[in-house]
Formats: sequence, structure tokens, C-alpha cells
Amino acid sequence: MRASHFRRLLNLWPPFLFNSIRLQSLSDDYREAVVVLRLRPWNRNYVRSQFGGNLFAMADPFWMLLLMHQLGDDYIVWDKVGTIDFVAPGREHVYAHFKLESAVVDELRAAAANGQKVLRWFETELKTASGTVVAVVRKQIYVRLKPKAR
Repeated sequence: MRASHFRRLLNLWPPFLFNSIRLQSLSDDYREAVVVLRLRPWNRNYVRSQFGGNLFAMADPFWMLLLMHQLGDDYIVWDKVGTIDFVAPGREHVYAHFKLESAVVDELRAAAANGQKVLRWFETELKTASGTVVAVVRKQIYVRLKPKAR
């Protein structure tokens, strides 16, 4: 699927649409994505900052999605573990930038070539426009070559 169509569909996905999460950009090669969580009255917590669940949700699927598109249909790609470390209150829009390097994709292909499972951690800082880090999200991704593709 073309990245522009995928971006539009993801922006209409109810968990993103109703929580003011927007995939701002997705590169044509699925190697880079920028996501924004807009601060709205309905997604603030009790102390008027970004709701923590939305902060995690804005970062949740992207490492897996980028890897799925890079590795292709011959690989199983799953989220295994996710953590979030809240650093500062998000009192404005928050952004996440994901960039998947070619070397990482090559490393995962090589490690999974024998059909073994591969676990790799990815980390993303969630920042305001001024660069203040609001949270750090870590995701462990599971990659394995499908049995029929060996």
C-alpha cells in the first residue's frame, strides 16, 4: 500500500482519531514517520497535561509497522514489550519521530536468516515543539523468518 494511503487510513483509525493523535508524515519507503498528539480538552488528565495512555498510544505501533513494511511478508513482526518513562508534564502538543536505519533492517534480516527469533529494543523520545522531552517509550520487537520462507 502506498504510504500516503496508509497514513490517511491510520489517521482515521478510531484510537488515533478520537484522541487527537495524527501521523503527520510517513516516508514513501516506510523508513521514517512523525506523529503528533495534540493537547485538547478531552485528552488532558486531572492536572491538565497530556494523558499518559495517549502518550503511549501515539508511539505504540510505529516500530512494528515500519519494520513490517521494510522486512516484507516473509517475516513475522510483533510487539513483545513496551515501556514508558514519564519525564515531564506535556502541557502542549507532543511529537514523536521514528527513523528506521537500513543497517538495522539488514542486521535483523541476518539475525533471523536461520529461522531464529530475534528481539530488538527501539527507543523514542516524545517531545514538545520546543524540544522538551515529555516521555521516553521503549519497544521490544520480535522478528522471525516465516517457516515457509526459509
